Amino acid sequence: MTRLGAEPAVAPQVEQLQRRLGYVFKRSALLLEALTHRSAAYQNAGGRRRGQKAKGAGSNERLEFMGDRVLGLLMAEWLLERFPEEQEGALGSRLAHLVSRTTLVDVAERLDIATSLTVAVHEARVGVQATASVVADAMEAVLGAVFLDGGLDPARKIVRAAWKPLLDAQAKPPKDPKTALQEWVLGRGQALPVYKTIGADGPSHAPLFVVEVQAGGQRAEGRAGSKRAAESAAAASLLEELGKTRHG
Repeated sequence: MTRLGAEPAVAPQVEQLQRRLGYVFKRSALLLEALTHRSAAYQNAGGRRRGQKAKGAGSNERLEFMGDRVLGLLMAEWLLERFPEEQEGALGSRLAHLVSRTTLVDVAERLDIATSLTVAVHEARVGVQATASVVADAMEAVLGAVFLDGGLDPARKIVRAAWKPLLDAQAKPPKDPKTALQEWVLGRGQALPVYKTIGADGPSHAPLFVVEVQAGGQRAEGRAGSKRAAESAAAASLLEELGKTRHG
């Protein structure tokens, strides 16, 4: 029997994730929340009366919001240390790449975040827990949970351990995806990319923009908390489709 107010039991796969992170949570409920997809939160709340608070962890969206800021701060701090001679433009390019969805997915896959995620049954059947957006969001949520549980120091240790191979590989600052895409099409005598905002949603403190880019006879979408970042994400996605996965 669980004692009143006791921490929820931690599943074996979550314990394994803590070992991979190198951090054991004092409040395991935070980690469970970070690993709970919104579909599971809604499923867990099913059947309750309107306005009645669901028991257990909610979805990881709030922790993702926190983790995004934690990662940005810690990465900016690290880049200033590693590249003391570089100016804002070069540092910004490095930062954009290191906090991008592609990089988050890479780190999440190495930490095997997907095996610890909780999603609704119908979503699990179609493998939503392994999709790029879900694992990237969960990676940020885990960092947010670590920060709330233990502060910046443990979050810093995790970021520097998990992102070190990626930072070490950056001999030169990567080009901004929009610049790289423009150079790609111009180098082939094609028209400049065209960006179009096709969606904007979410609360004022955490908006979500959806931008479409067309170039090279193809199109792609990007999603982010600002139009500029969404354009960059769209350009990166299109470059990948065009076979330009490495540029710089």
